[in-house]
Amino acid sequence: MSNFVSIESKPAQGASSAPPQPVAVSASAANPAAQGLQVTDRAVKRIRVAMEKEGVSPTEGGLRLGVMGGGCSGLSYSIKFDSHPRERDRIYEFDGVRVFVDPKSFVYLHGMTLDYEETLMRQGFNFINPNSSRSCGCGSSFS
Repeated sequence: MSNFVSIESKPAQGASSAPPQPVAVSASAANPAAQGLQVTDRAVKRIRVAMEKEGVSPTEGGLRLGVMGGGCSGLSYSIKFDSHPRERDRIYEFDGVRVFVDPKSFVYLHGMTLDYEETLMRQGFNFINPNSSRSCGCGSSFS
């Protein structure tokens, strides 16, 4: 993902009083588990702009969300563009934006909402994750 985006993790219980509104999930075969992952309208719009800027094809490529070992709290989120899904990926589509999640990461991301926040102090994606029991101060690591 480009350098202009930051990532913050928020446990589901600590979410703001106005929860993000997810866009409707396509009921197509490209969505193996419609309730597995949500992306807000704000995040979809920002992903679409970034995909155009990076030259990622919306019909072949998409946003890859993942989890890696490391960070202050034990696990870190990974967010980047990919030119195509991998063989065992779960593929979600939100208003024409495809999101790829590998099977190992899905265990940690199931039920998560990806939001985008833009304020005077910060801009970036927020992972609102019911599977996160705590996150570090920087917000990009969780357990």
